[in-house]
Amino acid sequence: MAITLFSHSSCSLHSAGDHHPERPARLSEINDQLIRSGMEFIIQQRDASPASKEDLYRVHDKQLVDSLFNLAPSSGYVQIDPDTHINRHSINAALHAAGAAINAVDTVMASTNQQAFCAIRPPGHHATRSQAMGFCLFNNIAVAAAYAIEKYGLTRVAIVDFDVHHGNGTEDIFQHDPRVLLCSSYQAQLYPYPKPQQNSDLPQSCIKIALPAGCRSATWQQELHQQLLPALDAFAPELILISAGFDGHAEDEISQLLLTEADFAWLTAEIKTLAAKHCDGRIVSTLEGGYALSALGRSVVAHLKAML
Repeated sequence: MAITLFSHSSCSLHSAGDHHPERPARLSEINDQLIRSGMEFIIQQRDASPASKEDLYRVHDKQLVDSLFNLAPSSGYVQIDPDTHINRHSINAALHAAGAAINAVDTVMASTNQQAFCAIRPPGHHATRSQAMGFCLFNNIAVAAAYAIEKYGLTRVAIVDFDVHHGNGTEDIFQHDPRVLLCSSYQAQLYPYPKPQQNSDLPQSCIKIALPAGCRSATWQQELHQQLLPALDAFAPELILISAGFDGHAEDEISQLLLTEADFAWLTAEIKTLAAKHCDGRIVSTLEGGYALSALGRSVVAHLKAML
């Protein structure tokens, strides 16, 4: 049993401005909490390699990828949308973030009972096939899923997205692909403001679980136990990918869910049980949201301990 952590120094150079919530301190806080917990001696830490444009073209329109490269400024910031800004380091950071997810897939597919976590930024799950948005440039988890399907011939890849915001970009990319199951839990009426839908109206490859503001641990766990976990079990995935967003924590002011690190540990343990049942324990988790620094670091540690 092993966990490999992929990251890269470039991910700390991307900045959207001094007052932006998606800031470099997120990664340093995770690293600090890993040191405090003693887990730095348990996990294997590796530098990520950058994704290629061909890796990105599997899930994004060529026009989007090429336009982001052309937009990168030599100084200052360029605004993609009201929430999303890039500096001169952002594209390199985004390439290494997507590359980390690919490296993680290769690592867990190389042997059984392997897990990997990608401590990366910018995040990715809001990036659609044709649009960068919501702090996200390239969709890291989608890049990993498409790579796993092409490289290893997988026909059942599951993505569990427990970020407090719906993974609209991942849904956009895979909504008509039966090889990918997306299970996304999120706070209702929060960015990116997905339209209310019954799961019976959605493609069978998409499970959406909208939770009310003020939702506490018991309700959150009950809804996921009744909806997410049975769908994941029935799909019998050959690989489980996680969009791990910790912004539903009660200390995070970006949302109104009232979760704790124990909730993230609970869900991780449930996913691990299903991974052991269906895919030799193979899990790749990538960092999405989480902006209250201490809560983020503690939650990541809890997430990794549950994997172990």
